[in-house]
Amino acid sequence: MSAPHLPKVAGIDPEVPVSTQTPAPLREVPAAPGAFIQDRLAGWVSDLTTLHELTERLAVTATLDAALDELLHAGAALVGARRGLLVLEPAGGGSPSTTVGLGLSHADLGHLETVPRAATALGRVLDGLPGTADGIAGPDLLGDEHLDPRHREVATRLGYAATYALPLASEAAGRLGGAVWLYDEPGEPSEKQRHLVGLYARYATEHLARLTELERARADVATVAEELLPSRLPRIPGVRLAALHRTGPRGGGDWYDALPLPDHALGLAVGSVGGSGPSAMAAMGRLRASLRAYAVMEGEDPVAVLSDLELLLRLTEPARTATALFAYCEPAARKVVLAGAGHTPPLVLGERRCEFVETTLSAPLGMLACWEAPSVEFSPAPGETVLLCTDGLLRRTGDPMDRAFARLHSAAASVPKAGRHDPAAVADHVLRTMLPDGLDRSDSTEDVVILAAHFD
Repeated sequence: MSAPHLPKVAGIDPEVPVSTQTPAPLREVPAAPGAFIQDRLAGWVSDLTTLHELTERLAVTATLDAALDELLHAGAALVGARRGLLVLEPAGGGSPSTTVGLGLSHADLGHLETVPRAATALGRVLDGLPGTADGIAGPDLLGDEHLDPRHREVATRLGYAATYALPLASEAAGRLGGAVWLYDEPGEPSEKQRHLVGLYARYATEHLARLTELERARADVATVAEELLPSRLPRIPGVRLAALHRTGPRGGGDWYDALPLPDHALGLAVGSVGGSGPSAMAAMGRLRASLRAYAVMEGEDPVAVLSDLELLLRLTEPARTATALFAYCEPAARKVVLAGAGHTPPLVLGERRCEFVETTLSAPLGMLACWEAPSVEFSPAPGETVLLCTDGLLRRTGDPMDRAFARLHSAAASVPKAGRHDPAAVADHVLRTMLPDGLDRSDSTEDVVILAAHFD
């Protein structure tokens, strides 16, 4: 059996000649089309994820100031800037203009306001000039020969070299204002960055429009509520008064009153109508006006005043309930007679005591077929303050009522000695201690009323 033949290789086997031609280089294998598409899809998903996260953060802002601040920060991140300026200027003129800065001090904002409006990209955006709908880039301000001299001076002072301005507008909301972001070095956002910030700005405009309308409604509610309450507190010898009132966003039925009565007497009242909104505010106005009339006629008998008020409420608004407290004060005699209908008892604060006035348990007005409760008489010492408040102060704390009462007592007891002779300082301290960190301005549906009477 013959041995197997080995393969013949050129240059090794003499029978196989060596080629004199240079071999062709290896061809590069083209990338698969799917890899390019995957890269594009990954980029789109990343952009959409970023946009979704930013819009979610904007959506949870409940106040206009918070939304404007979030919009400026998000826009700066999208266009790669460090500072910015936003002007809210609704086209209809229904709301005042609002200016917010990012990374700019009040002095910086003042310098920017000295630049002629028509000389800035933001000004042209705010005026809605043609060609500004998709934003205006100023990639090299200091290199622009036609730049306004004042604008050049301010840009040099503040240290920015480029800008990108964008309108805040949408089809549904119209034009609300504009924003501009400032770059420390010459440059401008890329096409992708412009696209993303444009999408974000349109969504933000819709959100700002809703918050603007809500702020306008809240301002109207607050105005109506204040008009239904005393425009000023009376001056009665021997006693000084102060009051604080916080209205919920929908308006509520908490109220207070202080009216001079015959023989240098004083009537003090606080109350709360059940419910919220315009109907509760209207009922509060009617109830307060009725109590004033009854107080003038028979104020020296607080039980009679509340009995008449309860009868009126039961006959005219049988489906509504209310709490109330009325005190008849004789400052010269240091005598206070009060009656309460399901209301928070008053608190007496002085150098030697801080305690609630013991009142008998009574039902709110409108709860029983015939309301009646005995009155309580006490004598405030010179330098003591009688503090009347509504249940909203207790409820806004979020604590159970027994703990809320303990907090109220602690807040009154902690009033600094230097401020105990000033009823306004007493009321302000109690409010800030009970509702710290802006809770007195929160979106709670509860109204808050504090009425302080300091006896000299």
